[in-house]
Amino acid sequence: MRPYIPSAEKYKNAKVCPGQDGKLYTNIVCPVDLSQQPEKTLPDIQSTQFAINFLQQHSTNHNTKGQPFFLAVGYHKPHIPLKYPKQFLDLYPMEKIHVAPDPSRPSGMPPVAYEPWTDIRWRDDIAALNLSFPYSSMPDWYAKKIIQNYYAATSYVDALIGDLLDALNTFGFSDNTIVSFIGDHGWALGEHLEWSKYSNFRVATNVPLMLHVPGLTDTRQKRLQPRHSGLVSDALVELVDLFPTLAELAGIEVPDVCPDDSSKIFLCTEGLSFVPVLKNVSTLWKKAIFSQYPRPSDTPQENSCQPTISETKIMGYSMQTSQQYRYTEWVQFDPNSQKGNWSNVHARELYLDKNEDKNVAEFSEFSKLVKELSTQLRKGWRYALPINLN
Repeated sequence: MRPYIPSAEKYKNAKVCPGQDGKLYTNIVCPVDLSQQPEKTLPDIQSTQFAINFLQQHSTNHNTKGQPFFLAVGYHKPHIPLKYPKQFLDLYPMEKIHVAPDPSRPSGMPPVAYEPWTDIRWRDDIAALNLSFPYSSMPDWYAKKIIQNYYAATSYVDALIGDLLDALNTFGFSDNTIVSFIGDHGWALGEHLEWSKYSNFRVATNVPLMLHVPGLTDTRQKRLQPRHSGLVSDALVELVDLFPTLAELAGIEVPDVCPDDSSKIFLCTEGLSFVPVLKNVSTLWKKAIFSQYPRPSDTPQENSCQPTISETKIMGYSMQTSQQYRYTEWVQFDPNSQKGNWSNVHARELYLDKNEDKNVAEFSEFSKLVKELSTQLRKGWRYALPINLN
């Protein structure tokens, strides 16, 4: 089946956001009246209805009824622009909105680690603020407005997901369907003086992950106290782990782990099924998880957020450990070979606090820890697998 593309998606960056002067703009903040929108709808509403129609047809069509299916529903919000039905704004009164607790650049942060949020600066409402580049402070009044609208856009999608889950139940799939909920990346809401996703900070790389597995998670939830809605694990998992996990849960053969050179392998995985964690949330799992982000320069540039491969001169290889440290090395990068030169390190970061407000990589008292983490980072994801699978 070809992927469904909502027809209203073509208006993503159109001037459809109403301003106080009665004109339409391309804003990041964009609560709307559906009746005034092109096609009188929004992409996520269309995607939800398409998915619900699929479930209904699958349950009634004699050719598909009883057959297994995989349905991936991709929601856009709260991706920018924050365009959603305006009634969701009522859920978040402005007097209850607060700016980020750490709105300044982390002390000791190397300039290469900073992302100057160029993807939102061009939007009409942000451009009107006349903010300097690259280290601008968003005015508190507008910071709160963005945060308020981000929350409202999230609740809008939450309501749509509720409609989709209701359809699973209505059409008889809720008792035998695995449901996973994930995000593809985080998004800074003023933390570290940043307003986007183009970095290795946890606010950009850590994402929500929830799974419902009939006969497994629902059975265990019955043992919880009434005020609890599920079980939570502190185990470190990554998005690459979702595929092998779903394969195992569905009884499909899990592909082998990719070899060092997987260029000639038809199907393999760099992920690891975390079914053992679902069965026992206290299971010791990966020692670290990894991310990376490219930069064109040691200092913030107009293309720092989204450099092309040919523009990439530095790569930030980052690791979050089970001890809750985050360690990063920004190394010289060759766009032709697409490999980092680990002998040419431009900068290091080490954050011991979860908010990542103080880089201590250059502090002498942490030199031993930096050396240990550097060795671990360079060994890569294979070394971080659970000891019994390493």
